[in-house]
Amino acid sequence: MLNGERKIPRPLRWAIIGGGSLSQVGYKHRSGALRDNTAFQLVASAFDIDAVRGRQFGVNLGLAPARCYDNYQQLLEEEAKREDGVEVVTVATPNGTHYEITRAALTAGIHVICEKPLFFTTAEAREIKALAEQKGLIVGVTYGFSGHPLLMQMRAMIAKGDIGEVRMVELQYTHGFSANESADKFSEAQKWRVDPKIAGPSFVLGDIATHTFYISQLVLPDLPIKTLLCDRQSFIPSRAPLEDNAMVLMHYQGGAVGRMWASSINAGSMDSQSIRVIGSRASLEWSDYNPGELKYEVQGQPNQILHHGMPYLDESALADERLGALHTEGLAESWANIYLKFAIAISASQRGDRQTLETLIYPDINAGLEGVRWIENCVRSADNGATWVTYE
Repeated sequence: MLNGERKIPRPLRWAIIGGGSLSQVGYKHRSGALRDNTAFQLVASAFDIDAVRGRQFGVNLGLAPARCYDNYQQLLEEEAKREDGVEVVTVATPNGTHYEITRAALTAGIHVICEKPLFFTTAEAREIKALAEQKGLIVGVTYGFSGHPLLMQMRAMIAKGDIGEVRMVELQYTHGFSANESADKFSEAQKWRVDPKIAGPSFVLGDIATHTFYISQLVLPDLPIKTLLCDRQSFIPSRAPLEDNAMVLMHYQGGAVGRMWASSINAGSMDSQSIRVIGSRASLEWSDYNPGELKYEVQGQPNQILHHGMPYLDESALADERLGALHTEGLAESWANIYLKFAIAISASQRGDRQTLETLIYPDINAGLEGVRWIENCVRSADNGATWVTYE
């Protein structure tokens, strides 16, 4: 169980790029990173494209005014001059800026934690992976709910054969907050998400579905995709060519099949992400709507509900527990878990601890690359008339 004790020798000097006062995700990053004050120390920022607003926000958070920079270029340049300069930056900016900022930070010798989807293309992701490896630096991706302890329980049970041979994978991430066009006009965070120049080649596939796709990789690390079919729609015509609804069918190596429904127009639905893995003898199902419970349904037996924090869980699930069985763990705890693992990975990289880096499970550059790869294949299939494509 995690209780805030230090897992690394000292907190990492950390800065945020983006994620300012108008951001939907900035507070999630800060609350995740700073939940354990033994992991990160926020010392610098470039919070906003409006430098005055960004500086004021940083000061209101307690940062020194001199370290609240106008832009990321100034931050990287000035922090490089300091003996106590930043060691890691979080990139919490719109998608179209991820590649240039990540590349600049790595070139400056700084570790990176980046929002998803990581980049527009797999070519960009492979270039950044090579650069990070050359520099000996970590790139992490913030797939927020992937840090929930019960997902590690799910992974462990599948690996032990508790559900038998995997046959089907059912994935969903839907909500109704973009069910009409007004969201595109009045929400600053929504406007860029439906602009291909800023958002990239997809809307809901990249913005929400990559979260659930990574969770499927987390719990099923040995189930690569063989072929894929994607059918996507722009029910709000002004969003075209970006989709606000998509259905994806997947055939996996070994014969299993999968399905993903991603939508921002599921009218009346609140944010809901779920994964159900169906095996030859049982099924497992988890949802962020009720994250403290994992359904375990064995054919011919009474259904079971496994609760987080209970001693019957796998040690890998209990190791990520924070609050205990009587208190619900959710998104904030999950973010804290992945940020703690980012810190452990960065510290291990600094100390040359290869064993930790090889065994630590967290959303790294490979997870980010695979998310971009999945989006590319989905877009290729959809743009070819919703046809089956070989997963490339």
